[in-house]
Amino acid sequence: MMSRRAQQRLKDQNHFRTNAFIIIDSMLEWCTQTGRTDLLDEILHGILFLGKINKPPFSPEEIFLDLLSHLAAEYPRPFDHYMTHLPRRSPFSCVLDMVVHLTQPQNEMEIRRILKDLVDNLERGFLVSTAICVSQYKNSVKYGVSMSTTGSIARKIVTAASCLSSYWDEYVADAVMTFNLSDQTRRTDFDGTFVLPRSVTCRAYYVNINRILPPCGSCGELFGLHTRSGNGFPYGNCAEAESLSNLFTSHQEMRKRFRPTSEFYTEQGREAARADTLRVLLKMLQRVRFNTERIEYYTP
Repeated sequence: MMSRRAQQRLKDQNHFRTNAFIIIDSMLEWCTQTGRTDLLDEILHGILFLGKINKPPFSPEEIFLDLLSHLAAEYPRPFDHYMTHLPRRSPFSCVLDMVVHLTQPQNEMEIRRILKDLVDNLERGFLVSTAICVSQYKNSVKYGVSMSTTGSIARKIVTAASCLSSYWDEYVADAVMTFNLSDQTRRTDFDGTFVLPRSVTCRAYYVNINRILPPCGSCGELFGLHTRSGNGFPYGNCAEAESLSNLFTSHQEMRKRFRPTSEFYTEQGREAARADTLRVLLKMLQRVRFNTERIEYYTP
């Protein structure tokens, strides 16, 4: 007979299916308004991948139910590649991009409202970001969300993929890889951390409530953000990483102003950090029995 704790765990795990169905249903509606089929394609792959490595794993049939035949017919590539290719980012990041495209970047409060309305209908814990970050330089506004992964293994896989696949801007990836992905200790042979200039603002908020989320200790170490917190989330988990990455990508001239200045910011150090990050990625993939013969990243 299944214990009460095991029954509750199984119930919690089913939240993955519930959230996936609601998110995709919303993305289908928004896609008809924006035409951004690439974002729907990409989030399908990300959800299928995370479903595969989840414990217990979820098949496409279990996740999408009555939507499966339509989705597989319209978007076959995610279903063909989720067992061979890695996502470059976590699923809720695709939701954010869709909402930004739907409302336009300057409409910050509307973007946050739409995301809150969606999250209010989701169960906690799976495929949901808890934070959104807004970074601004002059009139340019860029957004990011925290990792919408559950569990240490999934987070490490997607963090490594964001660093190694060039999804994150090089400076952001280098800052994150300054800290060992396996144990969160600081490297002694490489330092890609940097300090944002005052001309750049970077503020995070809770997705589900209208309240500022102060930078954690990790973001203080990575990006020089002022923080009173000695505690930090795992490096790369926070919304600041994606938001700043998007801002840097859009402003190459501004980006040059805060190139890391440490004497340990070297190409040799970067290659060592990337090699170690890849080793952790391969180890995590082996633990979830994912193909490691050739690392490939999914592009919608």
